[in-house]
Amino acid sequence: MVKSQTLSSSRSSDSRSSWHRFIKILTPISVTSIVGLISVQAIATPPKTEAPLTPVAQAPPSQQTSQITLNGRVFTLPWSQWQTAGMIRIGVSDAALVQLFGAQLLNTSTVTNQPIDWFASATLPLSTRLAAPVRYLDITNLAQQLGWQIQSQGNTLQISTPSAKVLGIRQGQQLNGERLIIDLDRPAPYQVDPQSQELIITLDARTDPALVQSFKAKPGKQIKSLRIETIADRTILRIGIPIALRPRISTLSNPNRIVLDIRPDYLVDRDILWAPGLRWRQRYLTSGTAQFPVVWLEANPRQPGLRLRPILPNPATVPSIAPLIQTARQSQASAAINGGFFNRKNQLPLGAIRRNGEWLSSPILNRGVFAWNDQGEVRVDRLTLQETIVTSTGQQLLLTALNSGYAQPGVARYTSAWGSAYATLSQNEVLLTVQNNLVTERRFGAAPGSLFSIPSNGYLLVIRSNSAIATSLSIGTSLQLESTTSPSDLNLYPNIVGAGPLLIQNGQIVLDAKAEQFSAAFIQELAARSAIGQTADGTILMVTAHNRIGGKGATLAEMAQIMSRLGAVNALNLDGGSSTTLYLGGQILDRPSRSSARVYNGIGVFLQPNP
Repeated sequence: MVKSQTLSSSRSSDSRSSWHRFIKILTPISVTSIVGLISVQAIATPPKTEAPLTPVAQAPPSQQTSQITLNGRVFTLPWSQWQTAGMIRIGVSDAALVQLFGAQLLNTSTVTNQPIDWFASATLPLSTRLAAPVRYLDITNLAQQLGWQIQSQGNTLQISTPSAKVLGIRQGQQLNGERLIIDLDRPAPYQVDPQSQELIITLDARTDPALVQSFKAKPGKQIKSLRIETIADRTILRIGIPIALRPRISTLSNPNRIVLDIRPDYLVDRDILWAPGLRWRQRYLTSGTAQFPVVWLEANPRQPGLRLRPILPNPATVPSIAPLIQTARQSQASAAINGGFFNRKNQLPLGAIRRNGEWLSSPILNRGVFAWNDQGEVRVDRLTLQETIVTSTGQQLLLTALNSGYAQPGVARYTSAWGSAYATLSQNEVLLTVQNNLVTERRFGAAPGSLFSIPSNGYLLVIRSNSAIATSLSIGTSLQLESTTSPSDLNLYPNIVGAGPLLIQNGQIVLDAKAEQFSAAFIQELAARSAIGQTADGTILMVTAHNRIGGKGATLAEMAQIMSRLGAVNALNLDGGSSTTLYLGGQILDRPSRSSARVYNGIGVFLQPNP
């Protein structure tokens, strides 16, 4: 048994008088002292108006940190402390409130208030505070209403909730699935951790050993197994469910209950204006006879301060992959969707990426791209980048690729954007070092994986399967680089992400995966899908679709239909399957975060001037 750590020994039933005594004690404390300690206790009847906090002579310094202790357990999630109208406020990120307490965010078209569903707490909408890339929800009054005790100590926010008890656990059969009900004597935080074959729910509530011993699980079609464990003041439920299913969890009050439904139609409708110009939506959409759970973001590229940018896991090197949540957090994006393809064996890029006018990797096979600028203009088309080397004697040499993992016979170019070194991709490559537009060195590659440095003031030319070209480019040869795109006007767009195939162009579905040289297996696959598009009014759609109700994922044609139903007049398919990931404000929206694969790049939404 693990003994729990309590943050405060006082859980007084005389909460109203305790609150007033606390205010009186705090009033004469200096500003420096009050920043380090904020403690809020429950009142007997929640006030209809916002309860006042201690006025201060001057505002405490704004504080944004990322460590929260909940009933003795430490979590790395953002929280913030600020001062409004002479009152100290405490806020936690969306992700913190959802992941630590089990709260559900409800629909809202008011960007300054976020209603929540947590044991009937929707009657107390939380004020929002956007401090990009995170949005904070003000929990000060909620803590007062529910009897939470809060202390800020350095970079740690300590939250202690009143002791709770599990009164009963019941299973039941529903029309569309199975239900598990957990009865509690009072509201209690809970955390949901989806594993590969198991759903783990941890409640900050104790359960009598007699209840654990008497409970008899009833394995069914959806709930395959159920185990209950107790650790001090916590109860852990381990629920075996099919890997394709996700739980639908809600809470009730009077009596207090957590209701868990395991059913094929798990997705709950959402329409949340998360920030000015950025909306989160989700619902089931129909394509033919199939219903797909679709989660998407709507971004207004003309919203002041809102920008879209390609994002990569490592800003110092192109060949790198990481979970999108990690890349988004590192790049300080408020929202993101996974981007283009990569070789899963060597983790090298297989498609176009251009950021702020700089080509980081070239397109391949004339595949589709999504291109945009900061004026809200978007172009979706198939793209070819043609780089040409011109010698001082007028000789022209067409290059096959730039900073690409797509190795083919000919000459490819690798710049410092690729990294400080290049590892050979095939046998017997010949490498020419070009510095200040002059060939300065010729080297021969051995086995694949041999490392060669890339100059910061030039580039490498990598010659594959044609050593005669190397002979014509002797040391000291002067070179000039020319670059064109087809279509030519795509070169005017500073930001480009390539994937494919094209789904919609100029309002028409133009899907032709064979024309973009995708394999038959890829074309026929039923998979989770990601796509990006634009509506007629200029709104950017970042869309994910997962397994249909009672079946597998979408075909490319079905994804095109989904984008069309959302109003897209231009749309591009992105990398899919386990790469399909949609991120917002610190959390993954469309799937359990642990099931998200590592990806090569993404498209990030930044709610501040150019990152």
